[in-house]
Amino acid sequence: MSLVRSAGLQRFRETVEALGGDPVLYARQAGLPVEALDADDLLIQDTALAGVLEIAAIGLRCPDLGLRVASAQDFSMLGPLAVAMQHSPSVRDALECTSRYMFVHARDMHVSLIGDPEGVPGIVGLRYAFGSGVRPLPQATDMTMLFVHRAVSFLAGGGYGLRSVDLPHEPAAPRHRYAEVFGAHVRFGRPEALLRMPATLLDRPLAGVDATLRGLALAFLSRQAPGPGTPTAARVRAVLAQALGTGSTDLADVARALAVHPRTLQRDLAGEGQSYAAILDGLRRSRARSYLTTTDMPLAQVSRLLGFAEQAVLSRCARRWWGMSPTALRKAPRRRQDERDGSGSRTATSSSIRLPRTITPSRSATEVTNP
Repeated sequence: MSLVRSAGLQRFRETVEALGGDPVLYARQAGLPVEALDADDLLIQDTALAGVLEIAAIGLRCPDLGLRVASAQDFSMLGPLAVAMQHSPSVRDALECTSRYMFVHARDMHVSLIGDPEGVPGIVGLRYAFGSGVRPLPQATDMTMLFVHRAVSFLAGGGYGLRSVDLPHEPAAPRHRYAEVFGAHVRFGRPEALLRMPATLLDRPLAGVDATLRGLALAFLSRQAPGPGTPTAARVRAVLAQALGTGSTDLADVARALAVHPRTLQRDLAGEGQSYAAILDGLRRSRARSYLTTTDMPLAQVSRLLGFAEQAVLSRCARRWWGMSPTALRKAPRRRQDERDGSGSRTATSSSIRLPRTITPSRSATEVTNP
């Protein structure tokens, strides 16, 4: 199991609803956070993403669901990576950029250029590889491969001479459906998932390139790279900031997202004078204070967003963090405001700054420090 950006499910909700299905029901059946249906930057389990596609395909009796979703997706769902690719000097540069920075979108997904497995001169393969030991599911593979094909078409400005498509599974939908969407011969039960294309395509220049935009996008992507200069604690905090309340915060899952062994992660944190438990606790404390003092959301919802199994855990943590209950902390800012206003009643001004009762923690990609 690995973590991927929820952007991979772009247009899933709309596609399922158009077919008369309930995307929320399928998400819950797959163990997928419902928020992932409408957000791009949540970190979700790759097994949940693949699972919801399979469950929905069966429930809707729609064997080409993955192909339908991919056909509706937009190249921009790759975020800054899409900007860097679109403004690369050539198709080759764009694909090499994809290979280098795909980890930002999916930790265990790899896209790379290889020699033609058939040995045909002038032909290369664009390979989509999964994590070690992972058995890819048909719907997710269909969706990904069609998206990659459409991305290459977008970069090339139209048809690019696709020779054939290799898929590692047997056809989930009728074979003619694959030929229709790819516009080329599709072979099933192959050793790898790849697109075979002319090598001359790689040197084709891209139109409308903005070097400044590309530089900015590459600078952002480079900062996401888990290099030796990035403190382990900062990398752990960044993963937890996105996963808290919507995904797993288990040490093993975070270590997998960072491509290290859990013991190695603990050892590296200890070398920085940090611990995994302390980082998670500090993030929860910061989020809890924000939720309790700037929103009116129910305590049960606050508990869920902090990843607690029950509200009682929030109460115990609040007393440890601040020496008071969550309710008392929530009332404290109001009480201080009332005292400043010289009145024991809440003023219109003090109540007007309260946020809505519910929020969606789908954009919390920034680093959070203890209050």
